[in-house]
Amino acid sequence: MDRMRICVVVFLGICLLSVQVESYDVNITYLESAVITGAVCLDGSPPAYHFSAGFDRGVDNWLVFLEGGGWCDTPNSCLYRKNTRLGSSKYMETNISFSGILNNNPNSNPDFFDWNKVKIRYCDGSSFTGDMEEVDPKTKLHYRGGRIFEAVIDALKEIGMNHAENVLLSGCSAGGLAAILQCDHFRNIMPGRTNVKCLADAGYFINAKSIDGTKYMQNYYRQVVRTHQSAKNLPSSCTSKMNPGLCFFPENVVSEIQTPLFLLNAAYDSWQIKNILAPGVADPHGIWDNCKADITRCSSDQLRIMQGFRSEFLKAVEKIGHASSKGMFINSCYAHCQSGIQETWLAEGSPVVANSSISKAVGDWYTDRDRVRIIDCPYPCDSTCHNDISHIPDQDFLLVNVINNWVFKSRS
Repeated sequence: MDRMRICVVVFLGICLLSVQVESYDVNITYLESAVITGAVCLDGSPPAYHFSAGFDRGVDNWLVFLEGGGWCDTPNSCLYRKNTRLGSSKYMETNISFSGILNNNPNSNPDFFDWNKVKIRYCDGSSFTGDMEEVDPKTKLHYRGGRIFEAVIDALKEIGMNHAENVLLSGCSAGGLAAILQCDHFRNIMPGRTNVKCLADAGYFINAKSIDGTKYMQNYYRQVVRTHQSAKNLPSSCTSKMNPGLCFFPENVVSEIQTPLFLLNAAYDSWQIKNILAPGVADPHGIWDNCKADITRCSSDQLRIMQGFRSEFLKAVEKIGHASSKGMFINSCYAHCQSGIQETWLAEGSPVVANSSISKAVGDWYTDRDRVRIIDCPYPCDSTCHNDISHIPDQDFLLVNVINNWVFKSRS
């Protein structure tokens, strides 16, 4: 009996150890000094980030990860965020888990495990681009995402990033979009000797028509840019040619980006299927509800439409060009954000395309071990996918389609 107890304890210990190496907790840092410069969250609270120091050979390398969380396009929708972590650092978790590309275990993250790693929290609703000087007199809201980006980067420079040998600016979803929009600017504010590259995970949102033929996202982005006065922080190569709202779409920006850039995205991005292809306003009877919750429940007609979305997505992705400094990993999964989750970044059974995991593809590109331009075959050919399955819409979907229902007019 005692021997059995010992075996159970040992087994549980091994299991616990295996879980621990998949992630680790990192404390929050509030950047109080940023308040003086007006670099604040929507509610006026200071911006925040989580920092894990590099070690051994990685002490001079930095990975900066921009958190995602949708956007807000009107004072009312931004006001809702004011009392959540997406609009105030007062409501942010003081400890968060680092995993995937932020993992510090060499077996789980071989190319970046020993780097300095930072996750910048998202509390502005504009993909770190807003910069309105005036505070909204009615709501007391501050639209200062661009200032937050500048302030946190300056703070990171002060603690060592100014002497970095290598830096990777990355992000997921709205943070992935920010990594694209801020990529060249970030390169310009770093020392010339630093090797700077950018990684956008699930940040390549396309200007596609919905199932009713309307481009809802185009109107939405225009309002986001207008509300936050983001135009000044968008690539001038785009804003000089078209309406600034259109410059929120990567397809209108990436061809002019000079800094090395890598796109990681699912061709059937679950957020985009739910919000761009089949938002509630375009599907008033909820015919797409089951399909959006689980791709295996899509009808043949719905899958045909989704294949058309994939084709349009791949056409938009081609705008990145074919320079060796530009890379991509586009799998055929129904997913959104795959770099910050260990199960999809690198683990037993994680997604593989062309004999490459996501971790290997990004590492090969960053270290110049190989040119990486991986595009998966159409759904359902990829059995390694970790497809999103939900009974209710995901968080970002709720934020855009319910909170901003005056734009999308989703069903309640």
